[in-house]
Amino acid sequence: MNSDPVYERLRADRSKEGSATLDAYLSHKHDKLLSKLLQPDSYQKRSSLAIVDGFAVEITEDQASVLRSAKEVRVVEKNQELA
Repeated sequence: MNSDPVYERLRADRSKEGSATLDAYLSHKHDKLLSKLLQPDSYQKRSSLAIVDGFAVEITEDQASVLRSAKEVRVVEKNQELA
């Protein structure tokens, strides 16, 4: 995700409560973005990642293109499977 001052402020709070607040904030932010850009029930979000303000989601190539074109999204990468 692109620069977010709220994320930066919450990430600076290293307390247990601060960590929980950051996790909840990011999960909601990512859910909101996905629901805005993609059709309901057409994707499966796996997790939100606080360390990079990102998320893992199962989507089609077409949906990945939609996310790539969103101004809020910095980068979309295909998950690499390990042999």
